[in-house]
Amino acid sequence: MSLTALQVLQSVYGYDQFRSQQAEIIDDVISGQDCFVLMPTGGGKSLCYQIPALIRSGTAIVVSPLIALMQDQVSALQANGVSAAYYNSSLDAQSAENVLSQLHLGQLDLLYVSPERLLNQQFIQRLQSLPISLFAIDEAHCISQWGHDFRPEYSQMGSLREWFNQVPFIALTATADRTTRQDIIDKLHFHNPKVHISSFDRPNIRYKVLEKHNPMKQLMGFLETHQKESGIVYALSRKRVEEVAEKLKDEGINAKAYHAGLPAEIRHSVHQQFIRDEVDIVVATVAFGMGIDKPNVRFVVHYDLPKNIEGYYQETGRAGRDGLPSEALLLFGMQDVATAKHFVENVPDENQRRLENFKLSSMVDFAEAQTCRRNVLLNYFAEPSHKPCGNCDICLDPPTLFDGKQAAQKALSCVYRMNQGFGAKQVIDVLRGMDNERIRNLNHHQLSTYGIGKEYSAHEWSSILRQLIHLGYLYQDIQNYSVLKLTALSGDVLKGKIEVQLAFPKKQNAKVTRPGKKSSKETLLDKDRACFEELRTLRKEIAESEDIPAYQVFGDATLVEMAQKRPQTDSELLAISGVGETKLARYGFEFLGALRALKH
Repeated sequence: MSLTALQVLQSVYGYDQFRSQQAEIIDDVISGQDCFVLMPTGGGKSLCYQIPALIRSGTAIVVSPLIALMQDQVSALQANGVSAAYYNSSLDAQSAENVLSQLHLGQLDLLYVSPERLLNQQFIQRLQSLPISLFAIDEAHCISQWGHDFRPEYSQMGSLREWFNQVPFIALTATADRTTRQDIIDKLHFHNPKVHISSFDRPNIRYKVLEKHNPMKQLMGFLETHQKESGIVYALSRKRVEEVAEKLKDEGINAKAYHAGLPAEIRHSVHQQFIRDEVDIVVATVAFGMGIDKPNVRFVVHYDLPKNIEGYYQETGRAGRDGLPSEALLLFGMQDVATAKHFVENVPDENQRRLENFKLSSMVDFAEAQTCRRNVLLNYFAEPSHKPCGNCDICLDPPTLFDGKQAAQKALSCVYRMNQGFGAKQVIDVLRGMDNERIRNLNHHQLSTYGIGKEYSAHEWSSILRQLIHLGYLYQDIQNYSVLKLTALSGDVLKGKIEVQLAFPKKQNAKVTRPGKKSSKETLLDKDRACFEELRTLRKEIAESEDIPAYQVFGDATLVEMAQKRPQTDSELLAISGVGETKLARYGFEFLGALRALKH
């Protein structure tokens, strides 16, 4: 008798019930239906094809863009007792031959393949002679030129339809706007696909934006609230990545750099150390982490402004995949916008340039928002929400608004007096009446606006100027050294015809009081916290002896539940979320022994 999808979920994965939409998607794929699935990172996308692969006859072929991601997923499946393998360029000739032999003997439920290997004509011919249960295209936004991570080899996936017309296809991604979604469906030549779009909301992630001012100090302040926790710090350039990693190491923090310029063996080593909790923080360019199935990342920091909301959403989504409280911090400065605009303006294709400009503007809107950040994100992804989330910096610490008419008039007047020929820093120095060589050489100390803005600090003026740009009262000319210029609306502000509401900038440090959701350890009672730490120690010992990441034994959320419920028998342990039959057989004896010893 074949198992139902729910029975597979319970016996193999150890979960009692499906998450939102999983059951419907799985039923569609089992019945042979093509599916497009848009589900947030950590939402449980992989189960949507893994469970059908265990129920349908034949081998499921999973297309994945990164070797590291394949290794993670295969290792996690094997830990649950599933017969899975990967086939990519990391295998030596003998290992590759062994995998192909397993495939031909029908011994694999799932085979993860890189797009290059899959599209090889010989490999396609091999597959045609075998029973294939389904094709799953993971990270499907890579297919579309409108996606934020376009990969040319992915766009050829549609050709598979010629040879496997009766096999169901499922495409999965965490980030795709309307245009990208339709492009993916068209390029894959789907047959009347079922489209499943889950909520983009990740309620366990707290979003926070700080105006960039001494970013290293701000980062250190933030990390004080996340000591010994696992996190990722994203920076735009390789040079910045290495600088930040070195400074963190100098401060005694267990951090390593990761970027495309490093030798492959170092990248592999850093990746392995991170997923095994041997490194706390990876400082990386955005190439790092795509699809890495590490559930206990507690925070993601963007040291520089991302180029678009899709990228930002996907990168922040690497935090809190286990559903436990996590944080996303963005450090945002005017210079970041200027740098990003410079790159966009150099894009040769006019349509692509227009698209990237729009996406960058949307990212800036998010960073400068004075309303609930989660609503800004959800609205961008066409999931309108107007109820404050209660778990972002704006909701937890609303900005103080003030009548900014006079400040705006001073700023615009100063830009006008300086002949619209200087950037923000010089405008701020003139407003504040600074006495330096550049001011004297340019005779700016003789302007009527010199010193009229001493009531605000440089940091506050920087915030005011950015808000005026955002409101359309000033224009930053990126192609002309980022000089500030007046706009068509400036005249009405100068004449006092427009009321201007501005927000005081937030304090510059990044320490956060936690009035919202507490971390997993903070939600544990004292008596349970000691038990949780004992179980973590046992998990670490087992993981090291088996040479696997700790989370592949059990995730933090599973240990938290064990510490709270203290199961004493096999059936009680099996009732804990994340404990399936294979893991009960493999680790149950040791964990039950520890829990029984801790009961008294």
